[in-house]
Amino acid sequence: MTIVRRNTLNRTVSPSVSPPENLTEKYMEAERMHDVLLLLQNLINSEEATVKLILDCLYDVGSVNLINQKLRLKPLNRVMKLIARMSKPVFRTIALNWFKKNCPQLITNWLHTQVAFEKPQNKPEQVAIEVVQLEPYAIPQTENLSQEVQNLRYQIRWLAGISITAIAILVVTAIRLN
Repeated sequence: MTIVRRNTLNRTVSPSVSPPENLTEKYMEAERMHDVLLLLQNLINSEEATVKLILDCLYDVGSVNLINQKLRLKPLNRVMKLIARMSKPVFRTIALNWFKKNCPQLITNWLHTQVAFEKPQNKPEQVAIEVVQLEPYAIPQTENLSQEVQNLRYQIRWLAGISITAIAILVVTAIRLN
């Protein structure tokens, strides 16, 4: 089932506000929201150390939760947690650049929606539409399942090979450093 949003076009101007005043208010609103954007960018640049600490905390929690959710095998789970700890500096650099580039605008947009005080009736309606996906060729259920099992076995072989290679590289690096 797919949810499709339909915007309502019944937006009326308040009788007490004439169109020229409305335009000046909109212009002032846009200017003030641009000021908020600039202030947020300045805040992020001046408090870069705080942003890095926040991203580190989010990475620590998120990586452990993701690994626990995706990998149930204990030995593989532990190895991946070690790899995740070693990749933290790379994540920090990429995440900080993304944060500086995108978050001021995202936060500004969110704050603007908070102070807009739009009535709930102006929100888009949600219309439920049922979408049926057709398969071009009917594959028997047993053939489909056996093909799925083969694909999973192939993925397991690849993951095992990558894991063994990563562990070997880690051991060689640790030996060379010592």
